[in-house]
Amino acid sequence: MPAKKKSSKAAPSKSKFLVIVESPAKSKTINKIMGKEYKVVASMGHIIDLPVSSMGIDFENDFKPEYTVIKGRKKYLTSLKKEAKGSKAIYLAADPDREGEAICWHLRNQLEKSKAGIYRVSFDEITKKAVRAAFQHPRQVDMNKVNAQQARRILDRLVGYSLSPLLWQKITRGLSAGRVQSVAVKLIVEREEDIRKFKTQEYWSIDAVLRKKRGESPVEEEPPVFKAKLIKYKGEKIHIPDQKSVDEIVSRLDGEKFIVTDISRKGKKSYPRSPYITSVLQQDAFNKLNFSASKTMRTAQLLYEGIELGEEGSVGLITYMRTDSVRISDDARKEVRQYILDKYGEKYCPSKPPEYKSRKRAQEAHEAIRPTLPLRSPEQVRSYLGPDEFKLYDLIWKRFVASQMTNALFSVLAVSIDAGDYRFRAGGAQLIFDGFLCLYRETAEREDGMTEIPPLEPGEETDLEDIITEQHFTKPPPRYTDASLVKVLEEKGIGRPSTYAPIIRTIINRHYIKRIGRSIQPTELGELVNRLLVDNFPDIVDDEFTARMENELDEIEEGQREWVSILRDFYSSFEKKLEEAKERMSSVKRQVVKTDQVCEKCGSPMVIKWGRRGRFLSCSRFPACKNARSITTGVKCPEQGCDGELVERKSRRGMFYGCTRYPECTYTTRKLPAESEDGGNGGNQVEEE
Repeated sequence: MPAKKKSSKAAPSKSKFLVIVESPAKSKTINKIMGKEYKVVASMGHIIDLPVSSMGIDFENDFKPEYTVIKGRKKYLTSLKKEAKGSKAIYLAADPDREGEAICWHLRNQLEKSKAGIYRVSFDEITKKAVRAAFQHPRQVDMNKVNAQQARRILDRLVGYSLSPLLWQKITRGLSAGRVQSVAVKLIVEREEDIRKFKTQEYWSIDAVLRKKRGESPVEEEPPVFKAKLIKYKGEKIHIPDQKSVDEIVSRLDGEKFIVTDISRKGKKSYPRSPYITSVLQQDAFNKLNFSASKTMRTAQLLYEGIELGEEGSVGLITYMRTDSVRISDDARKEVRQYILDKYGEKYCPSKPPEYKSRKRAQEAHEAIRPTLPLRSPEQVRSYLGPDEFKLYDLIWKRFVASQMTNALFSVLAVSIDAGDYRFRAGGAQLIFDGFLCLYRETAEREDGMTEIPPLEPGEETDLEDIITEQHFTKPPPRYTDASLVKVLEEKGIGRPSTYAPIIRTIINRHYIKRIGRSIQPTELGELVNRLLVDNFPDIVDDEFTARMENELDEIEEGQREWVSILRDFYSSFEKKLEEAKERMSSVKRQVVKTDQVCEKCGSPMVIKWGRRGRFLSCSRFPACKNARSITTGVKCPEQGCDGELVERKSRRGMFYGCTRYPECTYTTRKLPAESEDGGNGGNQVEEE
C-alpha cells in the first residue's frame, strides 16, 4: 500500500511575534529595529468604523455604536487574522493618541480568537531605544482613551448625520455640517462680515529728520542724520487725522529748537521659543514655507515614520507630530546640550536648561515635536530628503536646538527730543550677544533696520534737516490664513492637534471656504449654511460650547467622566432643537431667481439655482434642457481680443478664475484683476500637495 502524501498545507507557524502598525513606511522602520523574530505588518489605518449608509448608533441601548468593517478593508482584516493564527504574541503599535488607541482596540477585538497574547505598545519616536523600551514594557489597551475617541466619533456622527440631511432638504444635496467644522466656518464668516463693515479712516505721521550739530573743527566728518517720530503733544498721545492738522503742526514747528530731553539705554533679552507643538508647527510652516496645514502634517508623517538613510536603513527623524505638549525627555535634553557645547561653546549653553510650560490639559505623556537625534543636522540628511521634507526637518531641528540655547542680548536706546509742546522719539537697538540667534532667527527679532543714532547728551540741541509727513489709512482686520485660523482655533480650545488640518481640508472640499492667494474667504454657500445653522442651532456653532465639549472629551480620557453620560446630556437638548428646526427652517432649495440671460441651447430663460458648489445658472426648462453654467464675476477677461468674462473654478490646487470662452480662451488667474491687496488676498498660492 503506497504511503500517504503529506498535506502541502503547512500548519501555522508559531515562530514569530506579530506587530501591527498603521502604515507600510512605519512597518519598515520598526521591522529593521526589532529583527527577524518579529513580523511587522500594516493595518492601513482604521479597519472598523461606524457604517457610512446609516447613523450606526443604537439610541435604545445607551448610544451603543454599531461598528462594521470599512468598505475595502476586509482583505486587510482577513490577512491580519491569518497572520495572528501563526504568531507567538501580537503587539499593537498604532500611534500614541486616541485614534491610535481606538485602532488597537478594534484590532484586539477582531484578533482575540487567535489565542495569542495581545499587547499594546506605544512610543513617541521610532528609534531603536524608544521602540525596544516599549516592547519591554507592553500594556493593555487604554479604555479611557478609547472611550474618548468613541464619544468624539459618536458626537460627530450625531451632529453630521442629523444636520446634513436637513441642509440637503433646505438647500441642496451633498452639503454637510459638523460639530467642529461649522464653528470654523462661522469664525471665517464673522471675519468677512467685520471686513465688510469696516470703515477706513485717514491718519498721518510726522517724522523729523535730525542731525547732531557739527563741532568747530573744519576736518570733522558731518554727523549722520537720524529720524525721530512725533508721538506726543503737551504730554498726551497725538492723533493726526488729516492734511489740515499736518499743516498746522508743521507751521508750529517752524523755528522751534529740537532739544534732547531724555536718553535711556537698557539691556533687553530675547528668549528662544519652546520646541514645536502641532499648532505652532502648522503656523510656522505656513508663514515660512508656504505649506498648508494638511501638507505640513503629511510631510511630518513621512519624517516620523521613517526615511531611508543609506546604510542606516529606515530611520524616524522626528518625534510624533500630533502633540500639544512642549515637554522633552531627559535624554533628548542631555543630547542637545552636549551638541550645543561641542558646536558653539559654553556661552551658548545655559547653566540651567530652559523650562517651557504647556497649555492647560496638554497631553504631557507626549513630547514636543523634535529631531530624534540632535546630532543629525539638516545638512547631514539633505541628500536623503525631498525638498519639502528637508525644509520641514530644517524648521523642526533649528527650533528644537535653539530652544535649549542661551538668550540673545540687545542694548536698546530710546531718545526723547522736544520741540516746543511736541515730543519726538528716536530709538535703536544693538545686538550685544547673539545667543540662540546664531542658529535661529525670528523675523520679529532682527536687529538690523533700526535707526543709527549718534552719541547725544540731555540738553543738547540738534539741527532739523527735514520734516517728513506721510498719509495712512486704517486697514480692516486681515482675512484668516491657515496659520491664523489654526492659532485662533487653538486659543479658543476648538479641536485638538490631530484635527486642525482636517478641519480646514473639509471646509475647503465642501466649498464653504475658498483660498484667495494665501487667505481664506467664505463662499456664498458657506455664508448661507452658516446663517441657517446660527439661526437654528446656536449651540452647535458656538465656540465656547464646542470648547467645553473638547474639555469633556479630555476628561473622559483622564478617567474623570463617563462617556455615555456626556452623550446623553448632549443629545437630550440637541434632539429637541433638531425637531424644532425641521419645522421652522426656511427652504432655499425652492427659491429660483429669474435672470435676463438666455439659454444658448434652447433659447429659454436662465434661472439661478443652488448646487453643491454654490449658486449656478440653469435652464428654466430643466430637466428637458440640462444646460447649466457658472455665474460670472462680472469681470471682463483681460486676454486681448477676448469678449468673455471670468468665472470661478476649482482644481486640486484650489480656487481660480477662468474665461467663459474656454477652451477657445485659456486665460486663468488666482486673483481677479480688480482685487486689491488691502483685503488680504495677495501673495503666493498655498502649497497643498
